[in-house]
Amino acid sequence: MLLSEFDFPFDPSLIADRPVEPRDQARLLVLSHAGGACSHRHVSDLPSLLSSGDLLVVNDTKVLAARLVGRKRPGGGKVDLVLVKELVQDRWEVLLKGKVAPGQIMDFEGGVSASVVQQGPSGMVVQFTSGRPIREAIREIGRMPLPPYIKRSPVDEDRHWYQTVFARVEGAVAAPTASLHFTEGLLASLRDRGIKIATVTLHVGPGTFRPVQAKRIEEHVMASERISVSNETAEAVRQTKADGGRVVAVGTTAVRTLETAADEKGNVQPTNGETGLFIVPGYRFRVVDVLMTNFHLPRTTLLMLVSAFAGRERLQEAYQEALKERYRFYSYGDAMLVL
Repeated sequence: MLLSEFDFPFDPSLIADRPVEPRDQARLLVLSHAGGACSHRHVSDLPSLLSSGDLLVVNDTKVLAARLVGRKRPGGGKVDLVLVKELVQDRWEVLLKGKVAPGQIMDFEGGVSASVVQQGPSGMVVQFTSGRPIREAIREIGRMPLPPYIKRSPVDEDRHWYQTVFARVEGAVAAPTASLHFTEGLLASLRDRGIKIATVTLHVGPGTFRPVQAKRIEEHVMASERISVSNETAEAVRQTKADGGRVVAVGTTAVRTLETAADEKGNVQPTNGETGLFIVPGYRFRVVDVLMTNFHLPRTTLLMLVSAFAGRERLQEAYQEALKERYRFYSYGDAMLVL
C-alpha cells in the first residue's frame, strides 16, 4: 500500500496541548464494525458501551522524565537530550539536538555531566557521570518528553498529566496515550459493571513515532520495543475468550503487545522480550476484539494499525466526522472506540 493512502487534511488548531479535567470527560467517538453512523459519547460512558465479562487490557509502562537540557563544555552551547535506552549502568542511547562529536562533554543540572561515546544504531551513546545513581538524578532534573507537536515547554503539571493511572514500570519515552483518559472513579465503575482489567507492558520508544519514509508502507521497518505479558494476564485473556467475553485493548501499544504474544490460534503466552510488529491493513487480528485509541497523526504506523482494525475507508469516515465535530487530537486529545 502507498504511504499517501494514510494522509488526510488537518487543522492544527485541533491539537490539544493539555488534557481535559477530569480525564474521563474527554469525548469518545464510537465506531461500529457493523456499520452505521458514528456516535458521540464521553470516556466516562465506557462502562455502558462494554459488557460484563469483557477484559480491558492496558499498558502499565511509566514515562521516564527523559528530557535533559544542558550546555556543552567548553563554549556553553545549548544541548537538548532525550534518553532512549540504558545500555549498561550510566551509559545510554539518546537522541540529541545540537551538533556534537565523540568526546564532547555536556553539563546538566544537579551536578550531572555526560560525554559522547559514539554514534549508536538509532542515536548517540553517552556516558553519564554523577555523584548519585543517574536514574535518581533524572527523576529530579528531567522534564517530561512531550511530543514535538505540543509547541509549549513542559510544565510541572505534565509530570501528572503525561502519566497514566496504571503507570508502574518505568521505561517509556512517551505515554500510552489512550490510557491517559482513565480515572480511579472510571475504573471503579468498570469493575462494578463486571468488566475485568489486566495489564501488559510495552516501553514506548521513539520507533513508535518514527516517520514512515518509504513510499510503500510494506518497506518500513519498526524499531523494536521491550514488552512483557504476565502469566496472570495470559490466563485472563484465555478465560475471557473461553467465557465468550471480548478483549478490549486500550491503545495501539496494548494491541501490539497482545498480538506479539499470541500464537497462530490466538492463545496469548507469557512473554518477556521485544516486539517489532508492524500492523497494517490486511493483518489478521488473533486476540483483540475491541480497540480504544486516540486520534493519530497522518502517515504514521499508529494510524495504519487503527486502519487495519477498523478498515481504512471506515476509519477515514470517522476521522472526517471527528474533524467536523472538532474533536481534540493527539496525545492530550479525545479518543475513539472501535467495536
